[in-house]
Amino acid sequence: MTTTLAPAPVSARRLNLISLVLILGAIATILDATIVNIALDTLHDVFHASVAESQWVVTGYLLAYVAVVPVSGWASERFGARRVWMLAVAVFLVGSVLCGLAWNLPSLIGFRVLQGIGGGMVLPVTITLLTRAAGRDRIGRAIATIGIVGQLGPILGPIIGGSLITSVGWHWLFFINIPICLAALVFAPMFLPAGEKDSARRLDLIGFLLLTPGVIALAYGISQIPDAAGFGAVEVWLPIAAGVILLAVFVLRSLRATRPALIDVRVFGRRSFGISSIITLLAGFSIYAIMFLLPLFYQQVRGDSVFTTGFLLIPQGVGTIVFILVNRRLAGRVDTRFVIAGGVILSMLGTLPFALAGASGGDALLLAGQFLQGFGMAAVSLPVMTLAFVSLSHAETPRGSAAYNLVKQVGAPFGVTVIAVILQHFSEGGASAAALSAAFNATFWWVLAFSAVPLALAFLLPKEPQRLTAKTDRNADAVVAPA
Repeated sequence: MTTTLAPAPVSARRLNLISLVLILGAIATILDATIVNIALDTLHDVFHASVAESQWVVTGYLLAYVAVVPVSGWASERFGARRVWMLAVAVFLVGSVLCGLAWNLPSLIGFRVLQGIGGGMVLPVTITLLTRAAGRDRIGRAIATIGIVGQLGPILGPIIGGSLITSVGWHWLFFINIPICLAALVFAPMFLPAGEKDSARRLDLIGFLLLTPGVIALAYGISQIPDAAGFGAVEVWLPIAAGVILLAVFVLRSLRATRPALIDVRVFGRRSFGISSIITLLAGFSIYAIMFLLPLFYQQVRGDSVFTTGFLLIPQGVGTIVFILVNRRLAGRVDTRFVIAGGVILSMLGTLPFALAGASGGDALLLAGQFLQGFGMAAVSLPVMTLAFVSLSHAETPRGSAAYNLVKQVGAPFGVTVIAVILQHFSEGGASAAALSAAFNATFWWVLAFSAVPLALAFLLPKEPQRLTAKTDRNADAVVAPA
């Protein structure tokens, strides 16, 4: 057997070029979700479909997206991260073209599934490529790059989507991805590291047959909660229960397996990675719930258009960018736990004006609140993600990235769905402006309550990013192949 140590991190200039190429691929998939979400009403009219039928344009994409996340780690190891990333972007590109050419709702849903297969692979492999190239000393910078891209979607999506629908039509919601993806595919061979391949790495087929259907069932059950008006409907609890059982069997089997499982669940046993993943899961009840509630608040309570709402959300993104700039000075000087806890508190303070807001007035306070939300959300999500990945060795990064993104992709819709059910419950009081405003106020209070849980968990994290000993690095980073 031969042993190959992890390659040295790339230079700063090369890392910048790698980041730019990866951003091209990631931004297309992130923008696509928010752009399509605001177009559901338009697609409902264009295809003369019911709301439940048109919702499958989003649900089909989501199910396909989460289905391929578990295999992203194995695929990166088996075929090389750069090759898998390019294939994922290419599949997303083909799906985008076909979506723009769709002739009816069933064809659009089918092509959205193809889009989701490509999109679900892009972000986990992006994280693998970027964190490996950065090395542990610059992993915070790499995570900050991903964080900026993640914030662009909610900010630019409504603006771009509203502009495209009103000017050139719904087809361009998908055609806009073409130049972005083509540029990513052209530059990828020039700048992205090829990454090592392990031809002996076999797919954990039994794990795949347990994990992927389990995740799909869980995501499907969660997606049905708003339409079923609660967790008690059989179309909700049955797939959720089936998903939980399949995932539990997968975890038990993986812990006992002698060969590498599809996802290495043992990494959740590490303090940094495990608690960071729990905070990420619970962030669905605060960070992603806020992103869900704010556009609805402005449009339904304040009566703003989709286009105007997009501009009103800009302060949140500005807050995120400001934190990234400030964090460069904080890094290494302030205990990470206090940064995360402070971020939770600032996010809660930014949510408070919305819990007290009426149907009019207080615009400056609301915009200031959004800035605090953006700053606070970044102060939570970026350090937490950094803590999770800094505890992984070079060889563990692909499967660790898949595991972390799987948690994130389940936590986000689950948290949003729970908040949507809460909003629906409070909205039963009436359709008047005052009743609707009160329903949103009460829902924002629930968001504040859910935020208290990550605040407590922040102090369970280690004082400093967990680092492995040199001995562990030599053992874990080694890629073992047959002689």
